[in-house]
Amino acid sequence: MSRIAKSPVPIPQGVAVQLSEREISVKGPHGELQMSSHPLVEVRQEGHELKVAQREDSKTAVAMAGTTRALINNMVTGVASGFERKLTVVGVGYRAQAQGRQLNLSLGFSHPVIYQVPEGVTVETPSQTEIVLRGADKQRVGQAAAEIRSFRPPEPYKGKGVRYADEHVIRKQAKKK
Repeated sequence: MSRIAKSPVPIPQGVAVQLSEREISVKGPHGELQMSSHPLVEVRQEGHELKVAQREDSKTAVAMAGTTRALINNMVTGVASGFERKLTVVGVGYRAQAQGRQLNLSLGFSHPVIYQVPEGVTVETPSQTEIVLRGADKQRVGQAAAEIRSFRPPEPYKGKGVRYADEHVIRKQAKKK
């Protein structure tokens, strides 16, 4: 059995879990998330814990048990406390501004880049060079951050572009005569 799947998922106070045949629904103070489980994986609730087990002894079942446990843990964490991803905009004249469900970015192009924020993700700009994405679904928050970063990834010579707050850009030395 997968080592990850062996450890149970603790359910914190204020989080409700609904289990049906193939559907897992988690509801908490930060929202509600749903997921369909793999047919080779069995999920059961024992007290304030969720336990994941495979239905047969195949490589696929073992792998899916670990994956399902990790996804359920992310769902429980997301509805309990939420996920956050911070981006930094580096460059002269580069700025970001949140306008409702849109993010307006000036990234050195001849036109502004307008990004439509997906459902379930909120965006804030505490300053012109900081972007904070929050949401209950870890995958959606990470995907939105990756899409924003892809408009102008950091370049290696001056480090200009959109980067994650914890990202370290390896700089190259400029050409010598």
